[in-house]
Amino acid sequence: MPGISSIVGRENCESYLIFQGETGLGAGFRTFLYFLGLAYCFLGLSAITARFFRSMESVVSHSRKVVDIDPYTGAEVLRYEKVWNFTIADISLLAFGTSFPQISLATIDAIRNLGNLYAGGLGPGTLVGSAAFDLFPIHAVCVVVPKAGELKKIADIGVWLVELFWSFWAYIWLYIILEVWTPNVITLWEALLTVLQYAFLLIHAYAQDKRWPYVSLPFPRSERPEDWVPAEVVTGKHDTDPCNEYSNILEVGEDKNRNVDIFSIHSESGLGPKYKKVPGIDETPESSNKDFQENMISQDHHVFAIWRQQFVDAVKLEDTESRKLNNIYLRVARILWQLLLAPWRLLFAFVPPYHIAHGWVAFIGSLIFISAIAYVVTKLTDLISCVTGINPYVIAFTALASGTSWPDLVASKIAAERQLTADSAIANITCSNSVNIYVGIGVPWLIDTAYNFFVYKEPLRIENAAGLSFSLLVFFSTSVGCIAVLVIRRLALGAELGGPRLWAWITSAFFMLLWLIFVVLSSLKVSDII
Repeated sequence: MPGISSIVGRENCESYLIFQGETGLGAGFRTFLYFLGLAYCFLGLSAITARFFRSMESVVSHSRKVVDIDPYTGAEVLRYEKVWNFTIADISLLAFGTSFPQISLATIDAIRNLGNLYAGGLGPGTLVGSAAFDLFPIHAVCVVVPKAGELKKIADIGVWLVELFWSFWAYIWLYIILEVWTPNVITLWEALLTVLQYAFLLIHAYAQDKRWPYVSLPFPRSERPEDWVPAEVVTGKHDTDPCNEYSNILEVGEDKNRNVDIFSIHSESGLGPKYKKVPGIDETPESSNKDFQENMISQDHHVFAIWRQQFVDAVKLEDTESRKLNNIYLRVARILWQLLLAPWRLLFAFVPPYHIAHGWVAFIGSLIFISAIAYVVTKLTDLISCVTGINPYVIAFTALASGTSWPDLVASKIAAERQLTADSAIANITCSNSVNIYVGIGVPWLIDTAYNFFVYKEPLRIENAAGLSFSLLVFFSTSVGCIAVLVIRRLALGAELGGPRLWAWITSAFFMLLWLIFVVLSSLKVSDII
């Protein structure tokens, strides 16, 4: 069977990552080095996700000016509205962005297998394993994140149920096309339908958010904060970056009081929806235009100054906090940790500040870096499988799934801490699982099936389809237990996240137990033990 395993086997582990001398090292030492490289890549993915999350917040918080006409007086009424719908932002920007490492990895794996009648197991294995990591460990983290006694519930239960339905259906659909319609084979139409269902998810969720008749569920919606993050974070202290506590590789050296968007003229803080006055009634057009041009030039200089400061801060140690540590060992550990992060700090300094184009440039730049790291991860996985003889599928749904899902964990943890409701934190989990199937598996399979259809007139065959189908059944069974606990918490405590510390930690432990059950059973199946 010409899959990844046989290809790696024919190479006799003569492949190397950096220099040819690697092949002369012992198998155990090579395995240790490659796993160390994987861990360092996962650290980079976690760090770039914190920067991605900040750029996404900038995108979502963008407002536009709307002029309405009062029907009674005929006067113009000026108001500001968010450009992005919260629900669509959760499903598209947040879920897609945090799932991008897995999507990139699966797409790279598909491109490498072009011309091979068998699809590689690296991408699907990673995405199914990532779904389990998203649903269990990330829920386990988010449920204990709120302060003791603090409750955070889903404000729009209708939207969550729609997202949950499409998340469950994604895995039912995958099982159907693997085992029922065309066993062990994926056709071009099946791959195309898989991708199109992501659009159906977006439309259905938007319809539920807007309460369209006949297609929306009749659930009331409690008030959700108007801002993406709580008001006390957005409008309060500007001298600190609230994301810095989650990553040492964030927008460093930024003055939040001078936040500037070069594609619009915002308020001085850059955080509110109000715009500056351009030009005034008593100002001449010439002076107004001159002031406007000078203001834009000043903003351009400020943005480039922030970008330059990113490189300056990337190469210097920040020992402010370490001075507060009385223990010399803790101070040394802090400095060593910063040295370990220094290469990522310098590399990610090339991502433009999120002040540009409402954060879109930083958003896209972050995704490019994520794709590059995902490519290195695929090479390391091949080498680990080659040296150790471990089935790539096992590596995919354990090590790769956990490592590439760290961005999901970081994003959900930040949302659970900084937002007043649990909507984005939990929506990121359920929507990421949907994105994993509809986009993460659908797009790579569409690439391979289209190539095989037009070149060979043959469908795409799935390597280790039995193991993948078994993992889907285990995941579906354990996920029912996870959702049941969330429903019980909603009925008993009134919220999905937080609550009494004891019950929060018991819930967290139960979610981790479900994850261990998935990993153990799936590994045993792939190893032909069960």
